[in-house]
Amino acid sequence: MTEDLDAVAKELDSAHVFHSWSAQAGLDLPVIAGGSGTVVWDHAGNRMLDFSSQLVNVNIGHQHPAVVAAIREQAERLATVGPATANLHRGRAAERILGKAPDGFAKVFFTNGGADAIENAIRMARLHTGRDTVLSTYRSYHGNTGAAIVATGDWRRMPNQFARGHVHFFGPFLYRTEFWATTPEEECERALHHLERVIQSEGPSTIAALLLESVPGTAGVLVPPPGYLAGVRALADKYGIVLILDEVMAGFGRTGRWFAFQGHDVLPDLITFAKGVNSGYVPVGGVIISEQISATFDERVFPGGLTYSGHPLAAASIVAAIGAMESEGIVENARRVGEEAIGPGLGELAARHPVIGEVRGEGVFWALDLVADRDTREPVGADVVARLKKELTSRGLLPFTAENRIHVVPPCVVTDGEVHEAMAIYDEALTSVEADLA
Repeated sequence: MTEDLDAVAKELDSAHVFHSWSAQAGLDLPVIAGGSGTVVWDHAGNRMLDFSSQLVNVNIGHQHPAVVAAIREQAERLATVGPATANLHRGRAAERILGKAPDGFAKVFFTNGGADAIENAIRMARLHTGRDTVLSTYRSYHGNTGAAIVATGDWRRMPNQFARGHVHFFGPFLYRTEFWATTPEEECERALHHLERVIQSEGPSTIAALLLESVPGTAGVLVPPPGYLAGVRALADKYGIVLILDEVMAGFGRTGRWFAFQGHDVLPDLITFAKGVNSGYVPVGGVIISEQISATFDERVFPGGLTYSGHPLAAASIVAAIGAMESEGIVENARRVGEEAIGPGLGELAARHPVIGEVRGEGVFWALDLVADRDTREPVGADVVARLKKELTSRGLLPFTAENRIHVVPPCVVTDGEVHEAMAIYDEALTSVEADLA
């Protein structure tokens, strides 16, 4: 009799694995044994469309052969090397990343992931300015390490506040405006006024950095209104503050651009990245450093480092991933499929389903804001989202959910046909859930 590997995987997981952001008892997680492109499957061969991209990171899709081959070849050549060495693929990876950044950036500091990229960007800003305070928004997520989790605005910050010098403010979000705005222009103007008042009230001479996700992701895919990021840049310049743009989730094709901020007439001082740079095939992240901040450490020791900074397997995977994304037009596909398939498809769903209060996004980065009442915009409860997640999974779609939202975030390689298949699944699941709410 053939062993039920899915059952074994679940048994081992339940017995031995401690999961993040979860109460451990009663977890019932899907088993993923393999994948290709936008599709994953369990040991029994049951297929699922991955419209979560795992944690919104598998931008190039699962098991891209060029990236897998690059990792294999590097492992055979040199599996690991310390950061205090020069390595060919590390240098090439930094060169490729800088090639996608605007002019004026000099170096790349490699980390193990997005959270420690944020940690080191904050460290650089504090040392460069000689100031301490970091401003970030309430609707944000920046990672689960000391300063990164305190810079985060959502509930995950509250049990973890062990870092100093963090102040939060409200960013723009017209659908749930904090500023009584009725247009994007009003939201932008009032959000910038609010931010400047926070800067003035905290004391500009104390503020090292403004830290923003270019497009806040886990907080709801909050595409900033025209002029907002440029306005933040102007405030940073006015008060001598370093602008850090967090591109960990939004970068490397997710919005249909190499970096999300490239659609917003803004030039940051530091850019953090991870996730999409190599689609998570090997853990890696980093900070792209402007010439001015890099020069601060020409004759001054930078007091930070990681054992696996610029790991050769990660570096090789970055070179291969960026090369494949260029040659196969993957970023362009993300932009086109967002404009021609995902956006229109979600718009049609919203027209049919009153539970959808707002559709927002770009590229392969979208969210459905689910409401109990469209007039009041009251969010649906966690029970509704849990039911919807179960309905989607049972129909062969792996979803990403957060609070009252379904995030529609497939890999950048998703096809129109796969989008059409997913829209039919969303439609069926929403119909089923709404029938129970009636």
